[in-house]
Amino acid sequence: MRAGDTNCELGAPSGVLMENPLAYVRYDNNSLSRGHVLVIPRRHVASFFDMTKDEQDAILSLLTQAQRAMQKEHAPDGYNIGVNIGKAGGQSRMHVHVHLIPRYAGDVPNPQGGIRCVLEGKAHGALPHVRERTRQKRPAR
Repeated sequence: MRAGDTNCELGAPSGVLMENPLAYVRYDNNSLSRGHVLVIPRRHVASFFDMTKDEQDAILSLLTQAQRAMQKEHAPDGYNIGVNIGKAGGQSRMHVHVHLIPRYAGDVPNPQGGIRCVLEGKAHGALPHVRERTRQKRPAR
């Protein structure tokens, strides 16, 4: 799907938990933990960086509201916030959405590294050879 696609499921709000004029919150259909929600702009736009400043502000406002409600309802021990941008970044639906994932003590054996775990070998601090490889210049395309 491309930006402007009117057939996108995220562009048709359903199961709305809270909303404002530019965005809304709903539970994730493929929840990773109890209370996992998505914060979604109403306008069909693929990338977080392509949203307007007003849309980004609306998303962040709802993210905070959702966290407060989640804390009262589920009392998680921590949170992860995530946005996948582009296919290489793991985005599968080309309508931006921000994940608010509540974390609970014991939900994984060792949560150290948090979002760093999305890249294999980067959890718990990159190994020296991985750090060196990432410092090298990228080849010209």
